[in-house]
Amino acid sequence: MALNVSLVSADAEVWTGEASLVVAKTVEGEIGIMAGHEPVLAILAEGQVRITQADGAKILANAQDGFLSMEGDQLMIVAGHAALVA
Repeated sequence: MALNVSLVSADAEVWTGEASLVVAKTVEGEIGIMAGHEPVLAILAEGQVRITQADGAKILANAQDGFLSMEGDQLMIVAGHAALVA
């Protein structure tokens, strides 16, 4: 089972795809989310979002000033600023 992830900034879609795991830094600490996770809404803290794609490939992005929302198997990460790390 895969998690559908959308990572967007204020002015662009940064990354969209299927993932097996997403780890993000929130104001309450790090949170790991997999498919089937209970619904959650959290405020992002400045830091990295680590995405493990369904095929095992890793994606890193810096994100700040936003929130994440999990509902069903859809994870939406909305940040004021977000960019992939090369």
